[in-house]
Amino acid sequence: MSSENVTYPGGLATLSERHNSRRAPFDFGAETLPPLDVDLAPLKATIVTEAATKKQKGEKRSSWATKRRAIAEEFIGNTELAYLNALLISNLRKSDAPEQTAPLFLRIWAEEHEHLIEALDIRWKVSAVSTFADHGNTDVQRQVGQAMRMLFGMMKLYEYERLYSGFDPQTPYGFARKIKAKLPLLMDPFSLRWGGLDANILAPVWELAMTDPGIAPLANHLMEELNHDHGGIFRRLKRMKEVYLKLKDNS
Repeated sequence: MSSENVTYPGGLATLSERHNSRRAPFDFGAETLPPLDVDLAPLKATIVTEAATKKQKGEKRSSWATKRRAIAEEFIGNTELAYLNALLISNLRKSDAPEQTAPLFLRIWAEEHEHLIEALDIRWKVSAVSTFADHGNTDVQRQVGQAMRMLFGMMKLYEYERLYSGFDPQTPYGFARKIKAKLPLLMDPFSLRWGGLDANILAPVWELAMTDPGIAPLANHLMEELNHDHGGIFRRLKRMKEVYLKLKDNS
């Protein structure tokens, strides 16, 4: 098979190269992350100011200092603990990080999940649950993290591509223009009347997440957010099913 007939010429090697191309560890210079036993109470009570985005007097140039200041721009007015969560995640995306990084990430989510869920926007909460995939403390945390990373990642790809259809995320497709075509990889068509694929995707992950107190609050919150969101493929399928059943019942 020629390279013109594949999506990723080079296969796994090419994908791995892309995946690892931005995973070089930060150069911290003289800096470091807070210790594992850092007191979290002051971090909850302290607000990030614009000063965190500026180079400090005597600060040495390093890739970490540059990244730290860039992240601070997103957290002005938020708490230092929410900011710390982002700093830890940024390091855990790299191929290596200071030894306290993963344990501290797990600690703040175990001890301060209520504060973090309240303080973080949805994007950083998705980033947090995805971080459990590689750094969870238990098999359940890693399994749930991996499953939710795949779920939200595929939703992002699909929902972005769908924008080119001319429809916004809240608008389901109609039935008049459905074409007869085979799905990729010989997949069976989804049944609007009887199909349970959506439940088969979501329920096992949600149920598994609820068995582990370290990831349950965050995973449950994100699943509830997904359930209440007015857009997205799951809500559109629900609305399409409702219309489809009405049409069939009246035919």
